[in-house]
Amino acid sequence: MSTTYTIPVGPVHVGLKEPITAWLELEGERIVNARVRPGAIHRGIEFMARERNPIQVIYLSERICGICSFSHVICFIRAVEDLAQMNVPVRGQYIRSLVLELERVHSHLLWSGVACYTIGFDSAFHLGMQMRERVMDVLELLSGNRVNYGVATFGGVRWDVTPELEKALRGMVRYYRQEFTPFREIVMEDPVAQARMRNVGVLTRDEAVRYSAVGPTARASGLRIDLRKSSPYEAYADFDVEPVVPQDYFGEAHGDVLDRFAVRVLEVYQSLDIIEKILDGLPEGPFVEEANLNKVMASLKKADGTGWGIIEAPRGDDTHIVSLKGGVDNVLWWKVRAPTYANAVSWPIMFRGNELADAPLIINSIDPCISCMERMLVTDEREYRSEVVTRSELVKRSRQKTFELGSLKSKYVPGGGAEQ
Repeated sequence: MSTTYTIPVGPVHVGLKEPITAWLELEGERIVNARVRPGAIHRGIEFMARERNPIQVIYLSERICGICSFSHVICFIRAVEDLAQMNVPVRGQYIRSLVLELERVHSHLLWSGVACYTIGFDSAFHLGMQMRERVMDVLELLSGNRVNYGVATFGGVRWDVTPELEKALRGMVRYYRQEFTPFREIVMEDPVAQARMRNVGVLTRDEAVRYSAVGPTARASGLRIDLRKSSPYEAYADFDVEPVVPQDYFGEAHGDVLDRFAVRVLEVYQSLDIIEKILDGLPEGPFVEEANLNKVMASLKKADGTGWGIIEAPRGDDTHIVSLKGGVDNVLWWKVRAPTYANAVSWPIMFRGNELADAPLIINSIDPCISCMERMLVTDEREYRSEVVTRSELVKRSRQKTFELGSLKSKYVPGGGAEQ
């Protein structure tokens, strides 16, 4: 009879980007079962949005995640626009699509470098980080910021594509077409990298369907799903986007870490094609329906009901649902379902049968954003009890927690009103 033992990986681990704990049950070095426990960085952003106006929540939504900040803010804005029946000029739709693809390039390049770092391929990691700087420079030229760009607004965007920016964008595309292929070949053709990633963390096509995987994680398992194709938004209907799946390039989909790497690097080429199409077909006209925020706010005060927005973020389906009531500070509630929330369910399946040393690589292979995912926090896990909490009770508990945190701050922060 074999003996198993359980060890934790995380919440702080050199191979993890953000805090999360995986409790792994082992037979020797082989993982036979796993349980994942998030909850270390819940920030209560959805609760903070209550009784604010939608323009204030723009800045909250953009700070859910630093890597896919534009995806979140566009998803929130689209939910409000859906509710308030707001129009977006065609040029504004094109510029939104442009920034979404720039963010996809940025996200995939960052993940590719992190994947190389996780398997100990440090030279490829540094090469990936060096190439990422080019798209970051373009985003900074567009908005003045490397993250949290402040580009999106209701009814369009705040910044236009200038001749200087267009020149930088075309130079960036040429740079990546020349430099990115050697990086991809260095990693994917290296025998050690193949040994570390092939048949590791497998998620079959059926398992991807059963556990509701989304984005590159689902496509790496062979599922042809991409909201830019099936439910095009902004200007994507003009670009004929096809889902990137391994079987179209390698004959079959293994659903392992190497396929997840391949899907993301191939999507970089796809994003470059889309960026070129946007620049070649950018229509004339206004890029925002109404630039005066006072007029926008006056329109939003009349909004009453629930709106819904969903887009294909770099990690997969991102969904925002917002409810407004008529008035000044009229955000009644706001719900965010980030792609990691769906993909993390598959972690225990990916772990089983693999070696302990591969655990950080498997966790990172879905490109997790824990701060995106953590919308609720379970505090009574030890009791393993189930209960249904009403809205009024949840608000009461949240306010009590906020009061307790405020009391701690006044006790320990100089000038907080208590004895030091």
